[in-house]
Amino acid sequence: MKFSTLALSNDMLKNLEKIGYELLTPIQKEALPYILRGEDILAKAKTGSGKTATFGIGILENLDIKKFKIQSLILTPTRELAYQVADELRLLAKFKHNIKITTICGAESYFKQVNSLKHNAHIVVATPRRLLKHLHNKTLNLDELKSVVLDEADRMLDMGFIDDVSEILDFTPVNKQVMLFSATYNDEVLTLSQKLQNNPKVVQVEQKSNNIVEKFYKVDNKDEALVDLFAKYDPKNTIVFCNTKVKCDDVAQFLQTKGIDALALHGDLEQYQRVDVLTQFSNYSCRVLVATDVASRGLDIKDLELVINYDLAQTEDIYTHRIGRSARAGSSGMAITLYKKDEDIVDKTDIVFEKDVKKVDSFLMKPKFCTLVIEGGKKDKLRKGDIVGALTSTKELKAEDIGIINLQKEQTYVAIVLNKIDLAKDILQNGLIKTKKYSVWILS
Repeated sequence: MKFSTLALSNDMLKNLEKIGYELLTPIQKEALPYILRGEDILAKAKTGSGKTATFGIGILENLDIKKFKIQSLILTPTRELAYQVADELRLLAKFKHNIKITTICGAESYFKQVNSLKHNAHIVVATPRRLLKHLHNKTLNLDELKSVVLDEADRMLDMGFIDDVSEILDFTPVNKQVMLFSATYNDEVLTLSQKLQNNPKVVQVEQKSNNIVEKFYKVDNKDEALVDLFAKYDPKNTIVFCNTKVKCDDVAQFLQTKGIDALALHGDLEQYQRVDVLTQFSNYSCRVLVATDVASRGLDIKDLELVINYDLAQTEDIYTHRIGRSARAGSSGMAITLYKKDEDIVDKTDIVFEKDVKKVDSFLMKPKFCTLVIEGGKKDKLRKGDIVGALTSTKELKAEDIGIINLQKEQTYVAIVLNKIDLAKDILQNGLIKTKKYSVWILS
């Protein structure tokens, strides 16, 4: 089905076509009609099913753009997911001018958030505890709220946010639309729905998982097995999941000593460090991300080829969310789990138990790109075309040498092919972008 079969404005339909949204995904087909009518909804859909666009399109269509009050609140369990949701909403919101979408997350400057909120916003995407701080300090008002979304409700329950969510909703009007999106339906999610929703429409979309090949390897040494597996499959990108922050750091450092490009991602990193790591991984400047389960939700990594469970997932739901990083939006992928003879594993009929992986003496795994950082961004009205133009102005660097460009508010990350990174830095240091000189440095 096409989006034109729904009761959407012409401006929205034109924008959806422009940004490449052609056909409704199953969750969009089932849930959007209810959302557009303002009904509460309890939706089961895995990450990568198109759920952000599902509630985003509904929220934006029902927005009173002339009223600069917070009309919709989206709560997410992690900062990474909040930023991802906000970015997709801004893309969808291009059908109308002057729609303001604000993120409110921990590890950001509280006072900058206060100043931003003084100018009001139509939609707020937030993590619970930082939002509560603003509500308690009366720097944010939800009296005009029309809709609330709990994105990845099961994860919020897992992370102990339910009391915070309940307290947040005490600051909202009684009559509002409440939408719960969850990858799993357990008793706690159903109890939460009964507590927060009014006769919700239940939508369940079961995605086929046969495009994920699941393999289990019994190994004696997991560190060495990682190197052997990388040599066997040579994936363009991989997430390796560990259960602790310390193990993430240890595994990433071990891989680096073996000539395998790897970065660690976990909760002890500062926010700027997390942004740097995720940017390098998503733009192919780093091929291996070693992460705790903070990264198993909400990360939208395109075409992830391989997921490896270095540590066994502690629950089946966590396992499902981990391997769901791969094979998103209909693509294919592989999930590998390492286990030792004394570790218990779940017996499943749809997985393959592999024999010993072939041992290798060494294997180098280098990225295709390296990341150049420009100390200027959206606030400077920079566009991707401006940066490409500046980099190719001397004819020494070609457009095909430039990879993904990620424009942030105050910085811009540019992926450059590895053997041209010094040249790109010299070009920008000695040249101008839109008649202005910017500081540049190589992210490593």
